[in-house]
Parts: sequence; C-alpha cells; structure tokens
Amino acid sequence: MEQRTELFKREQKWGLNTYLYAPKDDYKHRMYWRDLYSAEEAERLRALISAAKEHDVNFIYAISPGLDMTFSNPKEVAALNRKLDQVRALGCTSFSLLFDDIDADMCPADKQAFSSFAHAQVAISNEVYQHLGEPQTFLFCPTDYCASFCTPNVRQSSYLHTVGEKLLPGIDVLWTGPKVVSEKISVESIEEVSSVLKRAPIIWDNIHANDYDPQRIFLGPYKERPTELIPKLRGVLTNPNCEFYPNFVAIHTLATWCKWAADGGQRDVEMGDFDLSLLLSWRPKAADEDQDASYSPHKALSLALTDWLQEFMTTDQPGVTLTSCLAVLLSTGPCRPPAHLKKDASDEEPMQTDMGESLYVPGPNENPLYTAAPLTLDDLRLLSDLFYLPYEHGPTARTMLQELDWLRKHSQAAAAETDQTAEWRTRAQQFDDMCDAVVQMFNRLSNAPNQSILYDLYNYICDIKSGVGLARAYVKTLGRRGRPSAQVMCSDPEPWDFRGGLSGEFQRMLPGHGNRDLFRQPAATAVYCIRPYCPEDKVGKAHILMLFPLLCCSLSAGELPPSPQCALVLEDDFGICGYALALVDAKLSVTKLQGALSDSLLEEFPSLVAVQVLPRVSDPSPAKRLLTQLLSCLRSSGSKGVFCELRECDRRMLDFFSKVGCFQPVHVGSLPQGVVVLASSL
Repeated sequence: MEQRTELFKREQKWGLNTYLYAPKDDYKHRMYWRDLYSAEEAERLRALISAAKEHDVNFIYAISPGLDMTFSNPKEVAALNRKLDQVRALGCTSFSLLFDDIDADMCPADKQAFSSFAHAQVAISNEVYQHLGEPQTFLFCPTDYCASFCTPNVRQSSYLHTVGEKLLPGIDVLWTGPKVVSEKISVESIEEVSSVLKRAPIIWDNIHANDYDPQRIFLGPYKERPTELIPKLRGVLTNPNCEFYPNFVAIHTLATWCKWAADGGQRDVEMGDFDLSLLLSWRPKAADEDQDASYSPHKALSLALTDWLQEFMTTDQPGVTLTSCLAVLLSTGPCRPPAHLKKDASDEEPMQTDMGESLYVPGPNENPLYTAAPLTLDDLRLLSDLFYLPYEHGPTARTMLQELDWLRKHSQAAAAETDQTAEWRTRAQQFDDMCDAVVQMFNRLSNAPNQSILYDLYNYICDIKSGVGLARAYVKTLGRRGRPSAQVMCSDPEPWDFRGGLSGEFQRMLPGHGNRDLFRQPAATAVYCIRPYCPEDKVGKAHILMLFPLLCCSLSAGELPPSPQCALVLEDDFGICGYALALVDAKLSVTKLQGALSDSLLEEFPSLVAVQVLPRVSDPSPAKRLLTQLLSCLRSSGSKGVFCELRECDRRMLDFFSKVGCFQPVHVGSLPQGVVVLASSL
C-alpha cells in the first residue's frame, strides 16, 4: 500500500492520471470476490483511494468475478453489486469488471439463459454499470482481450461483435493488442478492433509485464507504439513489472510517449468524453539539442535513466544524507547489501561501515580496502540493456551474445595459430571487458545509497552476473587463460550452474523449446569422430601435451609408445580435439623413468590411461565415449585396473574423471606437489 501511494505521487509529477486497482495479492478482488472487506481492510482501501484523489489520480477499482460466477443467478449479481457498493462507500467513483483469463465454457444454467458467453458478460456488465449510476469511468475487460484470442479473427469474431453491439456505449473496453504481450501495436490494428467494438479501446499494455517469467525484468523504454495511436484511443494503461522500483523506466517512458501528439507537438490528449490526457512536464530544449519533435524511445530512455539515477543516489535510510553516504563510499567502502540475502563467498560485498567507528587504514603490503565507486549513468544504461524488453535485448546485450557466438564458432583460432588468432584474442579481450563492466555495475548497484531499489533488483542482477561469469570463464578456457573451468565439461552441475527448475524441465521436453530465443541462430550440432591413433597425429596434438604431468606426459609426447589397440583420437570439423592413450602394463615404464608409483598400486591398477580434450569440446559426452572405448580395450587385454595422473589445477579433467563415477583418488607417496592419482578397477 505504501508503494502504491508513492506511485500516485509519481503519476502526478509525470502527468499520468489513472490507477487501476486489480492486484493478485488482494484475494477479494478475484478468488473471493463475493466476500466483503473487513473493517481493517476497508480502512486501508479507503486510505488508498483518498491518497489517489490527493494526487489527482483517478482510482479505478477492478473486480474479477468470472472464475466461478453463475451469470443467470440473481443472487450472484446482488453479491457483485453489494461488493461494489461497499467500495463506492469508501470514496471510489470508477470501476472495472474483468473477465480475462477464465474458462469460456458456461455452466448448464447459464447456457439456458444466454445464447453465448459474450451475452452473459455483457448483460451483467450493463446491469452493474446502471446499478452504480453509470459512472464516468467504467471499464470492461473481455475474455478475448487480444487479436490472437479471437476466432477466427478480430473482424469476424462473434464474441467481439456481441460486445460491440450490446455493451452500453458509456462502458470502455480494455485491449492488449495483437497478442497478450504485444511486440508492436499498429494504428491499423486499433482501427480494426475499434470498428468491431464500435468504440475506441483502452490499451492495457503488457510490454513491461514480467509476472509470467520470474527470471526476467524489463527496463527498456516504451516503444513500437506510434504516437499516431493517441487520438484513436480512449486511454493507455501499462501493466508493468511486479516489482515497484524497477518500474521507474516503464512508467516514465510511457508518460513521455503519452505527451506527444501525432504531429509531434505538445498538447492535451483529449480522447472523447473520457480524458486520459497523460502529459509529462517537459523541460525546454537547449538550442543545440535535436529539434526533431517526434517521440524517440532512445531519448525517452535516457531521460528516464537520468532521473532514476537521482533516485538511486537518494538514501532511503533515515538520518543518513547523500553526502555522508558518498563519504563512506569514497573513504571506507560502500553500503551494506541486503542483509537477508545469502551469497556465495565469491559474491560477497563490503559491509556498511558504522559512521561512529574509527576508520581502518591498511598497513604496508596489506590488502587495500575494497571500495565501490558511486553508481553512474553508464551503469544504468548497461542495466537497461541487460534487461530490455520481451522481444529484444538492448544493444550491449546483443553485442555480448554476438561476440560469444563468434568466439565459440572460431575457437580453433585460439587453439592453434591461424590467420584469425590475433582477431580472436582481441575480441576475447573485448568480451572480457564487457563482462567485467557487468561485474562492476553489480558492485556499484549493490552499494547505491537507496537500498529499497536494490531489494527489487537484487535477484535479477545476481542471476545475470552469474550467467555472464559462466560465459566469461568459458571464453577464458577456450583461450587457455587461467585455470580451466570445471563447469565447461560438467555433466553434474551445481544448482547455480543451470536455470529453470521443474518448469524448465517441462519446457525442455516439449517441441519447439527455444524457438523464441531473442538471439536467434541456426541450429548446430557438433559431429565428432573417434578413430585409432597413428604416428602422424603427434604433430596435430602437440599443443595439448603441456597439460600432462609425469608418466602421462611421456606417454602423450611419444616418448613411451602406447600399447597396441590402446590409442584413440577424437576429431571434430577443425581437426584433432582430444585423445585417449594407455599402457596395458605401466610397471616397466615406471622403472625406466624412475617414477614414484608404488608396487602395491601397480599390482592393483597395472594400466595407465591418459585422456585429454580441448576446451572447445564443451559437451562431456565425446570424452566419455572416448574413455569408455579405451577402458574396453584394456579390459580385453586382461587388465584388472587403471590409473591416471592429473594436476590439481586441471579442474576440467579432474571434474570429468570424478563425474565418470568409477575413478577414485588413491594415496601415493613421494608424488610431486600438486599431482593427484585417480584409479579404477575394471
């Protein structure tokens, strides 16, 4: 309720004048629509209606009785009127009946009383409208509230024709456009539905709605709705993100859009008897500004983000000023992130410094204090790009996807010197810089003075930071920078490495999953070939050898020839990308190289295996098949057990062998530091 009151203040400031109350957390709005509000509930609602009036906002109370209403039962109609009378007594003068997202099948009693579902809804709506004294504002949301729901189409929809012909002319109709979430709404589409409804509709826009996907939030501008629509509508309502504070951009840019008339000038937008003159107090243009008066989503977004930055830098903590917060940021570290959110150690942010404590000063050779610079406008531009709109990513997000796609497809340039190697490394560094910008944005956002905004955004920015981190590690692995990431070849990932839960599992089992990805690319399936190893392959795999220690290194380098039938090579379209080699009896080789392996180990696990694949093989399946074939050859040769040697820093292959299931670490004395031995019985 407090956030709704704050919303009224913003509406008044930005020139918006209407609020439709239809929240799902008010059970008596939909599921228990017959129940009257308790005295306590009614008082809260009265206060909200009063706050709306105080800020010149028309408060529309919506009720949704369609889930279980028997339209032909007079007692049901009486219950509906009784409920709306109660709300009217609280000071509300505008109402709405919603019949969206309900079963279109009528009960037997209603089928006897009405010729169609549309006739039933219209009859009840007209009766309630007249019972309330034909209020100036009365909205009707049809069950077929978008073009895609109409059978067979808008122009031939018997449902819409009934609504247009039978609904009293003083009742306005809500419409979401071509779809539930419409990418574009054209003038032609509005003219078409207006002719059927016999009135101009009110757009109920879902372009910024995110209640259908808990991992998405939309911070892009209001767009793809030409301002030529304005004189053809009775009004525009936006159904934005569930979270309050991130709706700053959605509502701000809608207000900017509503200000513009079709000719690009500034004027009140008079829409017949129902005036939704949604105006924005507009700052005068400087002499050097673009004089193009048409609505620009890009400019509207820039204006919104500029104003939003001021809100970010306004502390929501009583008694703490912006100056003192900035002093903390610049001297000792930023404000505390949300206390109730648990984070991985790698994601920890510096804690808020108590202003009363003495400042800690690091000594020589000690870690410097971790501080975060104040949030910038560029940070908010990046945030908007990462969480743009339902049908498109922002420019920076598109660039990151394009670069990752190119780096992945040309990964062979990172594995061996080619004419594209220099370009690959340059673009990999640019991608890394973009990923780092996301991390820095996360840090600065987490430490902005206004923590209330952070509470609404935190889960989303944590999620995108995690996704960017995985992509960043993958590119570094392809370029062999730093330690190889175990996540790249992990067939048993941690919960934070994948997304979706049960809903995601269902979607992945259904046909067409992913065909609405915003970054579209042709389907590609890597084809791998496993063949016997031959001496000529030594040159082709030379760039892999540096990863092998000890005896495995000698085997891989060719100093020790593999046993017959125990040498396999993995190839993809770009050449050799992995191999599996083995010695059926490693005891002689250990003696020859003066190795540190014990007789007891070699007695139980006489065979040595060496398996490696390049980072570009992100799917663990080819490596598993390679190892399976090699172990089968060793078993056929009479071996009863195998071992392999790996460095602790080779996280990819350590993770691979541990997830195979049959290899376990064994203790071996006198091994070089950082080397582990894994073994398996056959």
